[in-house]
Amino acid sequence: MSSRRAPLGPGIVLLLALMAGGWFLQRGVAQEENVYLQSRLFQEVLDHISDRYVDQLDREQLYDIAIDGLLRELGDPNSSLLNVSDYENFRIQTEGDYGGVGLEIVDRDNLVTVVSPIPGTPGARAGIRAGDQIVEVDGESIRGWSSQQAVQVLRGRPGSDVDVKILRPGVENPIPFTLTRQQIQLRSVAFATLLDGDVGYIPLGMFQENSGREVQAAADSLRAEGARSFILDLRGNPGGLLAQGIGITDLFLPRRIPIAETRGQSRDQNEVIESSTDDRYEGMPVVVLVDRGSASASEILAGALQDHDRALVVGATTFGKGSVQSLFTLTGGNVLKLTTARWYTPAGRSIERRADPGEAPEEPVEETPAEPVPQTVSLGLYGEYVFSPDTAGRPTVESMAGRQLYGGGGIVPDLLVNPDTLSLREQRAVRALFQHAGVYTTGLFDFAVSYLQRQDSNEDFEVTDGDLDDLYASLQERGFELDRELWDDAERFTRLQLESQIALQGWGDAGQFARRMPYDRPLQRSLEILRGSEDPLALFSLGSERGTAGGSDSEQESGSDSESPGR
Repeated sequence: MSSRRAPLGPGIVLLLALMAGGWFLQRGVAQEENVYLQSRLFQEVLDHISDRYVDQLDREQLYDIAIDGLLRELGDPNSSLLNVSDYENFRIQTEGDYGGVGLEIVDRDNLVTVVSPIPGTPGARAGIRAGDQIVEVDGESIRGWSSQQAVQVLRGRPGSDVDVKILRPGVENPIPFTLTRQQIQLRSVAFATLLDGDVGYIPLGMFQENSGREVQAAADSLRAEGARSFILDLRGNPGGLLAQGIGITDLFLPRRIPIAETRGQSRDQNEVIESSTDDRYEGMPVVVLVDRGSASASEILAGALQDHDRALVVGATTFGKGSVQSLFTLTGGNVLKLTTARWYTPAGRSIERRADPGEAPEEPVEETPAEPVPQTVSLGLYGEYVFSPDTAGRPTVESMAGRQLYGGGGIVPDLLVNPDTLSLREQRAVRALFQHAGVYTTGLFDFAVSYLQRQDSNEDFEVTDGDLDDLYASLQERGFELDRELWDDAERFTRLQLESQIALQGWGDAGQFARRMPYDRPLQRSLEILRGSEDPLALFSLGSERGTAGGSDSEQESGSDSESPGR
């Protein structure tokens, strides 16, 4: 029987192959025809609108509308079409030397949102904060604008003014600011110093061309001065050049272990990035400080050191900007900035805070929870802080040493530490103060400068009650309308704000840091842990005693309504 059937086998196979090939060929042709029909349909609709619509519309404008609509439907604020002018602004920004106000911004909920003001720039001096939403520029509403559109109007000739209005959580009406543009020359490490005699403190403002060299030089110098451990401060660091973030991470990890992974639709976007050098500071405990203003490359660095149990991460959950953008040159000099991949930590956590629509989770990668992680806005001595004390509902993974870590977007610290906050009475007064923030911050800056000119002060200066009275009077001359009783209730806030501004203008970033340091709870908690840590393992042991991975530091009641607002 089998011998009679055998000759039929090849024939059947050939017939099936021809049928299958014909089906696949027909399917391919059908798909091509469908795409052709869709493109033809689009052209016909555009022609009819251009020729017959009741209002005359420019055909070029219609194409722009169609392209904008297509990009908008992606639901991705980081993908956009840059014309020649937009691209030039983008290029200048990435090179780190431009005229503007110094605000890192993104698109969130159809509003241009501040990720972080760059230290020492007009935006930072004016008191604009992470989370502020820009709703108006020079009298024109920018609701619904892309961040690239906003960048174009915020930049300009150094010395020129730009008027902006800001929406701030807890403040009912938009806050007006007048910012004077300046040449923005970005620095990565403004200063570095020894704390407690043997803790090297390195604040990293952003990742730019020389960041790796600056961090390494600072760390080497501090170690030569006696540093036995490091605090790398990434709070308010909005990111920047990815290569520099990878390079700095490489300084603290052994050779040939994963730092980060990218995943996208295209095969060339799938990559595991590994360390290339030995751990330059092997055996030295490291604490990384983060907050809501830490984004992008900051999150890659913090996530890699956390996943490999190389650093204890302390502070508040980071921003959650974990996508990769590629630039594609198009016709006419236009450039398409398109999100082509997402970042993942070595343990498989997605850094991107927003959910990945339509993407099936891969182990051990988790999706962002459907429900948003609860967040609170704490009003502290130096401004507002977004804090996420609740890790409920967040997916978990394990670090390389088996510690529990939280995913769900952003980097959740090993130890959540809330900044020093104000009493409810103080908060009410300060929120009323924020209604006049434009006048207040400008007046504060001018008063600090005149204070230094009037007095022969050193870094141990003391702001008196009389100084605060003089500040209030000078603000009233500018049109400041805050009730005196509310001003008095905000006394602790305004005193420390004035001290901080005087220290900054008189002794730079290092002077301001020294003045603020006693009230910096995340930093003080980090120093406390490092005092008892001879090596990284001891660091994690002490950190777990004060709060498990992702645990909350709850020693201080946040916002208690006390008449005596002491710490």
